[in-house]
Amino acid sequence: MESYLNENFDVKAKHSSEEALEKWRNLCGVVKNPKRRFRFTANLSKRYEAAAMRRTNQEKLRIAVLVSKAAFQFISGVSPSDYTVPEEVKSAGFNICADELGSIVETHDVKKLNFHGGVNGLSDKLKTSPTEGLSTTDSSHLSQRQNLFGINKFAESQPKSFLIFLWEALQDMTLMILAVCAFVSLIVGIATEGWPRGSHDGLGIAASILLVVFVTATSDYRQSLQFRDLDKEKKKITVHVTRSGFRQKMSIYELLPGDVVHLGIGDQVPADGLFLSGFSVVIDESSLTGESEPVMVNAENPFLLSGTKVQDGSCKMMVTTVGMRTQWGKLMATLTEGGDDETPLQVKLNGVATIIGKIGLFFAVVTFAVLVQGMFMRKVSLGSQWIWSGDEALELLEYFAIAVTIVVVAVPEGLPLAVTLSLAFAMKKMMNDKALVRHLAACETMGSATTICSDKTGTLTTNHMTVVKSCICMSVQDVANRGSTLQTEIPESALKLLIQSIFNNTGGEVVVNKHGKTEILGSPTETAILELGLSLGGEFQEERKSCRLVKVEPFNSTKKRMGVVIELEEGGGSLLRAHTKGASEIVLAACDKVVNSSGDVVPLDEESFNYLNVTINDFANEALRTLCLAYMDLDSFSADEPIPASGFTLVGIVGIKDPVRPGVKESVELCRRAGITVRMVTGDNINTAKAIARECGILTDDGLAIEGPVFREKSQEELLELIPKIQVMARSSPMDKHTLVKQLRTTFDEVVAVTGDGTNDAPALHEADIGLAMGIAGTEVAKESADVIILDDNFSTIVTVAKWGRSVYVNIQKFVQFQLTVNVVALVVNFSSACLTGSAPLTAVQLLWVNMIMDTLGALALATEPPNNELMKRLPVGRRGNFITNAMWRNILGQSVYQFVVIWFLQAKGKSVFGLDGPDSTLMLNTLIFNCFVFCQVFNEISSREMEEINVFKGILDNYVFVVVIGATVFFQIIIIEFLGTFASTTPLTLVQWMFSIFIGFLGMPIAAGLKTIPV
Repeated sequence: MESYLNENFDVKAKHSSEEALEKWRNLCGVVKNPKRRFRFTANLSKRYEAAAMRRTNQEKLRIAVLVSKAAFQFISGVSPSDYTVPEEVKSAGFNICADELGSIVETHDVKKLNFHGGVNGLSDKLKTSPTEGLSTTDSSHLSQRQNLFGINKFAESQPKSFLIFLWEALQDMTLMILAVCAFVSLIVGIATEGWPRGSHDGLGIAASILLVVFVTATSDYRQSLQFRDLDKEKKKITVHVTRSGFRQKMSIYELLPGDVVHLGIGDQVPADGLFLSGFSVVIDESSLTGESEPVMVNAENPFLLSGTKVQDGSCKMMVTTVGMRTQWGKLMATLTEGGDDETPLQVKLNGVATIIGKIGLFFAVVTFAVLVQGMFMRKVSLGSQWIWSGDEALELLEYFAIAVTIVVVAVPEGLPLAVTLSLAFAMKKMMNDKALVRHLAACETMGSATTICSDKTGTLTTNHMTVVKSCICMSVQDVANRGSTLQTEIPESALKLLIQSIFNNTGGEVVVNKHGKTEILGSPTETAILELGLSLGGEFQEERKSCRLVKVEPFNSTKKRMGVVIELEEGGGSLLRAHTKGASEIVLAACDKVVNSSGDVVPLDEESFNYLNVTINDFANEALRTLCLAYMDLDSFSADEPIPASGFTLVGIVGIKDPVRPGVKESVELCRRAGITVRMVTGDNINTAKAIARECGILTDDGLAIEGPVFREKSQEELLELIPKIQVMARSSPMDKHTLVKQLRTTFDEVVAVTGDGTNDAPALHEADIGLAMGIAGTEVAKESADVIILDDNFSTIVTVAKWGRSVYVNIQKFVQFQLTVNVVALVVNFSSACLTGSAPLTAVQLLWVNMIMDTLGALALATEPPNNELMKRLPVGRRGNFITNAMWRNILGQSVYQFVVIWFLQAKGKSVFGLDGPDSTLMLNTLIFNCFVFCQVFNEISSREMEEINVFKGILDNYVFVVVIGATVFFQIIIIEFLGTFASTTPLTLVQWMFSIFIGFLGMPIAAGLKTIPV
């Protein structure tokens, strides 16, 4: 079976081809309810629609760019377009409508933009300020703006109500056939036996169908609510916005035309808008148009489209168009209907359901044929084959109902849905554990992970940074809590340079919030350095106003440094100065001069160079992040030129403390015991990385720490030998990380989980089996490429995700084992009984009840088991592990044989053993068989909690769902036997018979325990 499934029902956890997704759908046969079975699979037709929309967008933008180029050439000779402001817009105080705004940005219409006075003209017409943003003093004005220009949300399909789920559960073909049988049985029964006696069989089947439909719909509806909650969480995206002159964080869904939004590397453009100011802005429009070539955005090409990503640079933009008026809004509305890819387990279990369904259909047809043939032969022997009574018609109908019900039981429709149930349950619980799952497949894949490649900063460490040591003017000082005294020890000229460098060459900002308090915005590294600048007596706003920014090159992980060029007014003239900041050895290598202890600039000789190198290594060995700050004066500079790469003067080195997170060492040890290798991949100095890795327990005596530049020079043969030993990779570039992940996945067949927070981590996150993005420090691009978002940026949460992943995998295995046992026994019992005795011991109503126990209720009980610590003491399944293991087949076949022998013994000897005689003896025996069968399933469900362990009661009370399901099953079984006999074809049992039924069920548990001792 496993090889057939791998050949035909095998999809990847990520990036499956459309052909693979189509293939398994076409192979799915014997589907009782397509609406339910394929509810959580991708809507391929909607995906094709979205792809077509992307191609249209690409063509539109290509034409728009050509038109705008032509407009630049002929702009002076073109007469202004005729535009009349609609009355409702004018009366609201605006001078431009939403449609006109939308057409300017969407079509890149330079002519229209210039007609309206450019960006500043549009801001006036929108009643906003490019510097202060929207005014928030009048809330009615904001709501009026929202009514006119729309909200920044895209149209979503309405959530399904409970009634829709009821209706979809009724679409089951076998249940519809049974409903027809029930109706015919009702009519024929009343016609032959009168009311109410003749209605019992028909009403019994109808009531069973309604119960199955109601329980199924309730379970499905609860799942949908869980997914809805998770979807809400996924959409919590915030951006920095200036309103009423104050910069603040705000949800993208609250944005309005006229808002001033701050964008940086890795941000997603939240709405259509126009560039106000910024540097080196490069936009990736592939998500919207499919075009991979990045676009430069500046004052000449100011158009920013919603849904595109900032690949480089930073800027301020003014929002012009929001929500469904943007192309991204329309595309997203289509994409969301396309749904998530189905997970490998869902597809594999669809394959299992198809195989067993075909077998079940064959058995059902043969069972019906045998029963009809037996009845016909009986009538032939009596010579009454041409005379049919109402009772015989009802008997024939009952045979047909039994055959249909065998299909109901035999087609395990619940298998693929149990995966979804288990994943939905796990995702909800993981949300509480600070992990947001974006793609369903990540849950189950994480359970197979064999390697975790983790970032250092913010994942293994707290990301709360402070400058604790410095080497300024060649003098090493402890900085912690002594900024004011340090200020007096630094020469005035050097202090001025240092503060100028800190406040101008930064991606952060010091602002005064609406409560009048000073607030530092930016990454933890920037915050730490800005805090140092403030403690040295610097004034951020004053410093920024004293010079003009000429060029900004933001930090990126390839160059490992950032730089600015500023213009200063000095000595009656202007002076151009470049500042750079970044990885200490890289910036130091770019310096040929240094500021000495007197504040003078002197050449950087070999002795000074060695002294600074030793200082950097000393800082790094104390697990400090080291950064160098340097500057150079320029004779001339153009904004189109890159900032020089050498010739700088070193101002100082700072050592930043970022403590290891509590609990990380224990989590790394837990991973090691679970067979998961943890590797640290960081851009930091190798000595800092090694110190932190030892503290975390990642770097062992036999492990290897390597630098990215060394790693990328190795040949394939050398990598084969090196990679298994690598525990730390320092000074790594994003491509080094990508190469390591690819090698581990392809060459070493590892299942790799990778953490990332930056834009440049996207390729590695995309390549990995499970991409884990940081929720706090992560950029939108990283989150978009990830499968799971770690909301607290904590390594221990990643280990929790791995534990939940294993739990999902094992829970579904337990449920499959349980359901296949019921399938096998129900099929064989009814088929063999029909062949040998000419009747079936389990009626349609009874089989429907068994189906509900094994399907919906069984999935609820077994697929929602919480994880335990024992899971992390096993080795991971890895990439090649069989889903239905030999141990599962051993348990399934052993239990099936036991249950079949017991039921067959009761059929053959039950009447004599229990002294049953009289007209009701067969009914009494069949009731006893039905009761024993159900109790066998109840105790087998308990045994299925563990596939290898003998003790199945451990932690049973931790899962209240399991206890409730078992309790409810037993309670309703008593009701069915004792009080619903006329509908369920049962009769009350004696106390001895009840004890016997329970004993037979319980006996399955020691047998299951014995089976587990058999090695496979």
